[in-house]
Amino acid sequence: MTDDDAIAVVGLACRVPGAEGAAAFWRNLLDEVDSVRRWTADELRAAGVSERLLADPRYVPAGGYLDGVADFDAEFFGYPPGEAALIDPQQRLFLEVAWAAMEDAGYPPAADLAVGVFAGASVNRYFLTQLYGNPAAGEPAAPGDWEELMAPGHAADYLPLRVSYKLGLTGPSVAVQAACASSLVAVCIAAQSLLDYRCDLAIAGGASVTAAEPAGYLARDGGLHAPDGVLRAFDAAATGTVYGSGAAAVVLKRWADVADDQVYAVLRGWAVTNDGAAKAGFAAPGVSGLAAAVVEALASADLRPADVGYVEAHGSGTPVGDAIEVRALAQAFRGTATGECALGSVKSNVGNLDAAAGVVGLIKTVLAVRSGLIPATLHVEQPHPDLDLAGGPFRIAATTLGWPAGTGPRRAGVNAVGLGGTNAHVVVEEPPHRGGAAGQRPPAPPGYHVLPLSARTPQALRDAAARLAVHLRDTPGLDLADVAYTLAVGRR
Repeated sequence: MTDDDAIAVVGLACRVPGAEGAAAFWRNLLDEVDSVRRWTADELRAAGVSERLLADPRYVPAGGYLDGVADFDAEFFGYPPGEAALIDPQQRLFLEVAWAAMEDAGYPPAADLAVGVFAGASVNRYFLTQLYGNPAAGEPAAPGDWEELMAPGHAADYLPLRVSYKLGLTGPSVAVQAACASSLVAVCIAAQSLLDYRCDLAIAGGASVTAAEPAGYLARDGGLHAPDGVLRAFDAAATGTVYGSGAAAVVLKRWADVADDQVYAVLRGWAVTNDGAAKAGFAAPGVSGLAAAVVEALASADLRPADVGYVEAHGSGTPVGDAIEVRALAQAFRGTATGECALGSVKSNVGNLDAAAGVVGLIKTVLAVRSGLIPATLHVEQPHPDLDLAGGPFRIAATTLGWPAGTGPRRAGVNAVGLGGTNAHVVVEEPPHRGGAAGQRPPAPPGYHVLPLSARTPQALRDAAARLAVHLRDTPGLDLADVAYTLAVGRR
């Protein structure tokens, strides 16, 4: 793959357990924060959890809870309160992070560009648990007929369409549904759409809300859920996964078209495969399909496994699934020196975010190759023996690792596995140096610069000013002329 075939990550945004944005998310990763919440019985009672569940020994009072799920700014997006109350929280969250990602990229919605949207969401639990049969949601058109409520676009199919409509985007708008692999598959499709010149920019990501209120889960023998409420990816004490809520998006652009854009990283290669029937059952992961995705992604990037220093694995904390994933990765990385490549999983920090998990892992990896730090995978005291790491190419990043610059750019892989057999792999690289006019532009002369800010309400304006102050304080070396320009033309 040449530089002109690479895809630049020019913007990103996320809301995940414990973090309202990407900067807070990255700080939590470096501080090795476990953002999965453990609830007290009183907190769960206040949230409406029944005494029957609280008394059940299988009930686990834990989850990757997302604060402020109900705090959708309906007025900002032009929704009447009644209509907003019917919208799946996953769609509301993704609409907000898509807007934030475009602002981070410095492109106002409805810019004179064909912008595509590729995204997936988990099942609409809000409709099933809060709206269906609830008189406050409105009377159905006929007994048992809920099409009237579903018609405005509350199924997962409409997630990207809502973003395109509200942001005025005219590129392809495609729902991507591949279980836990959805959002990383969306990134792969978005990247290919850009290379095929189907759009000029692309928003890719996903959303998942497992619970709008504090809630735990029932852990069943032989099930996916961790009975102890701790997601211990790759650890010998791993017992299963812990689900959580979140939403995230990246903004992608062809590297050949990058000018004065900020670039977090570039995507060098990607691939999507399926296990087919080569596995024990529909819900069981496979080895050959995942290994094929990794090999194909590396081949499309024209790279060798030895060129990759880190892999952000699916790493869901299920002992069988993690062992199969590592076996597949080892097969794809055959011939790499022992322990040469670090291995990690963001799920140990925020939980398994289902349809949003892949893009959250991608954002972690993009920030890792950019900063030269690999955040720790939490709760790893002793690698699980079934991983068979001895003599293999991988070592678990159980502590935060420095990733110094070498003779070439830092490169990483991101893995996602969807229950049912879909595998996605993306190769991420530090951005190459940009020469030419953009890379040689002289700094602006010293002096004052006007930093224009706008918002829908006085409080929102104060909040925007506070965020800008923090950004300027925490980002040394910013050219205020660039900041002023982006604030003037890069926001609606």
